[in-house]
Amino acid sequence: MSVLVFIDIAEGQIKKASFEAACYGAQTASLMGTKAEAIVLGTFNEDLSILGNYGISKVHSVSDHALNNFDSQVFTKVIAEAVESLGSEVIVFANNTTGKAIGPRLSAKIKAGIVTGAVALPDMSNGFVVRKTVFSGKAFANIGITSTKKIICLNPNSFNITKSDQKAEVATFNAVIPASKTAVVSVNKVTGEVSLSEADIVVSGGRGLKGPENWGLVTDLAKLLGAATACSRPVADIHWRPHHEHVGQTGLAIAPNLYIAIGISGAIQHLAGVNRSKVIVVINKDSEAPFFKAADYGIVGDAFEVVPKIIEAVKKLKGMS
Repeated sequence: MSVLVFIDIAEGQIKKASFEAACYGAQTASLMGTKAEAIVLGTFNEDLSILGNYGISKVHSVSDHALNNFDSQVFTKVIAEAVESLGSEVIVFANNTTGKAIGPRLSAKIKAGIVTGAVALPDMSNGFVVRKTVFSGKAFANIGITSTKKIICLNPNSFNITKSDQKAEVATFNAVIPASKTAVVSVNKVTGEVSLSEADIVVSGGRGLKGPENWGLVTDLAKLLGAATACSRPVADIHWRPHHEHVGQTGLAIAPNLYIAIGISGAIQHLAGVNRSKVIVVINKDSEAPFFKAADYGIVGDAFEVVPKIIEAVKKLKGMS
């Protein structure tokens, strides 16, 4: 009996959300009096033994080029085989795009109860109860899992990463890899940008910037802060910015440590995608903008006057001016 953590990799690198999942899985295993192991699918560039720093005792590697292109059906079958072979009772995923695609499929395949959007360690004082977000992050629910096997999908940036100097054992897992029913025709990658889903800081703009020609305010500040850029849905809809930058209920849901919203009114649909941010800063000249109610810090003022001053202040702090 053990806890199995799925380690999500992209272009051979471990995603930040997987380090959080590893720590969560390790602490869950400690509560259960067992150990946490991990499974990695596809080829990788990193030394997987570093996962021991995050509480993983053993890493099961299925290093095959056939798994470098994500296919949720194939991944589900391979992970299900590992769960059966290793006797895993709890399986942990990051609640990102990959985890959301595999978790429910695996739940049906191995007849496991599942909680998505988990934000805290399971409470085992009376059963196995997991706390999760509901209603687009506006409330919490405590969900009891009664099945023998259990799947938890952890919300990114909801669990602290702790490290040690331990190393994990790395072993090859010989899985049967089924042929994919889909073919990757082409891959279009966004390069030279900080990944929005992995970013610690996000600078976002809305229609208050008045046009794409003014987007330098967002990109200049983001570059100084080492941040990703984002936008509201109307901005993407009128093609000021590409749709992959759209955050909100109908776009990408993010949870950075710092979210800076410039010229965004803060409609409920937008807030639903960013309200898990640790700190929200709102810059808007409309003092009645609903976003101020959710903000940790607010600046009432014209973005075209406020943001350049912030940029200069950051440059001065970094000794650039």
